[in-house]
Parts: sequence; structure tokens; C-alpha cells
Amino acid sequence: MTHHLAIVVFPGFQLLDAAGPIAAFEIAERHRPGFYSATVLAPGGGTVESSSGVAFAAEPLDAGPYDTILVSGGDGTRSVDNLAKIVGWLKKTPARRVASVCSGAYLLAEAGLLDGRRATTHWGRTDDFARRYPKVKLDADRIFIRDGHVWTSAGITAGIDLALALIEDDLGVDIARRTAQQLVVHQRRPGGQSQFSALIDLGGRSGRFAELMDWMRANLARPLTVEELAERACMSPRNFARAFAAETGTTPAKAVERLRLEAARTEVETGRTPIDRVAEIAGFGDPERMRRAFLRAFGQPPQALRRAARA
Repeated sequence: MTHHLAIVVFPGFQLLDAAGPIAAFEIAERHRPGFYSATVLAPGGGTVESSSGVAFAAEPLDAGPYDTILVSGGDGTRSVDNLAKIVGWLKKTPARRVASVCSGAYLLAEAGLLDGRRATTHWGRTDDFARRYPKVKLDADRIFIRDGHVWTSAGITAGIDLALALIEDDLGVDIARRTAQQLVVHQRRPGGQSQFSALIDLGGRSGRFAELMDWMRANLARPLTVEELAERACMSPRNFARAFAAETGTTPAKAVERLRLEAARTEVETGRTPIDRVAEIAGFGDPERMRRAFLRAFGQPPQALRRAARA
């Protein structure tokens, strides 16, 4: 039985919000021919230009039914009133699953599909989203969230993680893994992984702590306490902790763990260094502490990730 997917776009949509999931479903379909069929839809159909200027050919919104409806995001969602046709269509069109990428969550919220549900969206839109839709249980620090038959994801590349999770839900872990390998991405990041990791990498919203982050990466074996980091930033510990959280959306301690996990995972999956030595180099101190951190972040211990990378 073919599972019909509706990928909904609109003028000014973010190209990767739609193209990323479409590519994932295309590759999964190669492993299970005939399982997926994707159609791009938009109000009125025709040529729909993304924010980059690249256009998609779309079919008009129709009555369905669809197995899965996935709504892309983009700057076009800033004027929700202009997207009333999509909102009305979402309210009346049956589907087994409904999903959104990035700020596509605005359209699901406008349609009332997120009322009382946990949801996420791009970190840059969370404050505005929370003000507009107080009935939604916004969890701003997640890559993607499933609440019943409704799925939402964070920004842009998180749409690929969402698509891989949907594929795993349909076809199992093995095909999701093979799809991820073909896409040359890690087997999907767990939904609970923090989307603020991108802000950590950039040194915060304004890049204020970019130099500090570079120093931290080069000194992971040091204690990297708040006091040490504050001194490096020429700030008091209290002011540093407050400013760092405002810039990156997370605490200094969690940022340190994020950097250690990043370095350790790279070595675990691509190197041959013994696990206990990886833990020491990355600053975890002992393998058990690193194992617990891996389970929290990736849902698997280091040994399992190493085996999967070599499979």
C-alpha cells in the first residue's frame, strides 16, 4: 500500500524545509519500492518561489486523504493571515499524521492542531511563538517532538531528522539507518537533543563567546569550570553564567558537555583510540561518566556507536 505524502509550501518557504524531507523519503522508497509517494502542494498550485529564489512546481491543495501532511517553514509564515487557505485546508483534510518543519509550526498552531500538545519550532521564533500560541506546550530546546499523531521539528536541517524519525516509525530502524547513510548524515539525532547546540557552536546569538568556544574546544581535558571560563571571558562567574545562558540558550556546564560529546563522538566513530582514552582526552575523566553522557545525548553508549559506524 502506497503512503501518500503532502509536502505543503507557500511563497517564501525555506527550500531545505521541503527538499530535505523529500530527499529522505525518496531514498527510503528505494529500499521499499512503492511505499511512499510525495506531492508538493500550495494554495492555487503552480510555480511557488522559495526564499532563495528557487521555485517548486506545486499542485493545488486538494481534499486528500493523505497518510502524512508535512508543512514547511520559512519567512512566509510571518504573515499568517496570508496563509489562511493552508490553515483552513489543514483543519478539514484527514491524515494519519501531520508534521511541520521549522516555523511551519505556526500554521499547525493557527489550525488548532497543536492546542494542548507539546511542540517545537526554530529557536529564533520561540519567543514570538509562545506569545502567539499560549495553548501550545512549547518545548524550545528540542530537535523534534512527537505528540500523538502530530510531529513538529526545529529549524531547517532538523527537518531531515524529523523525516528519518517518520521513516523509522513506518519502516523500522534498519531502513532509517540506510537512508541516513545514503544522505551522509548521522543516523538521525534523537528528538531530545538540544537544538541550541548550533548556538553554542556559533558562540551565541551575536557571536560574543565565539573566541571562548574555540579555546574550550582546544582545552577539553581541563576542568572548564564556570570560574575558569568566567576568568577567561573577563567577567564575574555570576555575570558570565547569566550572559552565556542568554546568548546560547543553555548553561556553561551543558555547553562544556556538548563540546566534549562532539569531540568524543567524532573519535569514537572515526578513530581507533580506546574508549577509556577517548574519555580522558575529551575531559570526561572516566569511561562510565562518558557512557552516561552518550546515553543522555544519543540514546546509545559509545561502543554501540563505534560498532554502527564500522558496520
